[in-house]
Amino acid sequence: MREESQFMNVTKEIEQLEKEITEKKQRIKELRKSEPQKLVQNYEFEGKEGTSISLLDLFGEKDELIVIQNMGKSCSYCTMWADGFNGVYHYLAHKAPFVLASPDSPEVQATLAEERDWKFPMISTQNNSFKQDLGFVIDGQVYPGVSVFRKTPSDEIYLVANDFFGPGDNYSSPWHLFELLPSGSEGFNPNAVRHVK
Repeated sequence: MREESQFMNVTKEIEQLEKEITEKKQRIKELRKSEPQKLVQNYEFEGKEGTSISLLDLFGEKDELIVIQNMGKSCSYCTMWADGFNGVYHYLAHKAPFVLASPDSPEVQATLAEERDWKFPMISTQNNSFKQDLGFVIDGQVYPGVSVFRKTPSDEIYLVANDFFGPGDNYSSPWHLFELLPSGSEGFNPNAVRHVK
């Protein structure tokens, strides 16, 4: 009977915490909408086969854009995030253009995309200050995350939101599933996982 009571108490506390998390996420969503947007320049990137492509070009016919701030081929964690996005890319692209930006050369990007069967477009930031200007380079170290932009009818581009990636964030589902296991995510390293097409 005591064990059942303890189980009920823990379950109740989990439910309460989950409710609080949901409420806080809603509040964050509201705050993001009220956050001032920052006018940014029309950056030039290297696209497929070294072609030049601008930030404005990435919008296509839409007025919103999602750019994943990837650290590149050397980061197995970033690769895992990208694998996840690849699975839902067609949903994302239906709502807004979705592009992965990394400091790798277009050649390295093309090889990695082919190896992993990635469908989304990629751009190289190796020759511009895009990542630095948006806050994804700190003390010389590149960090992963996401930047969201909007463009106006007069082609002005605004940064709407930035967020950083890391184990347990809202952008990579494996971590949340791992945490349901008794062992949690302890000892997991995506570098140890062999990719199979």
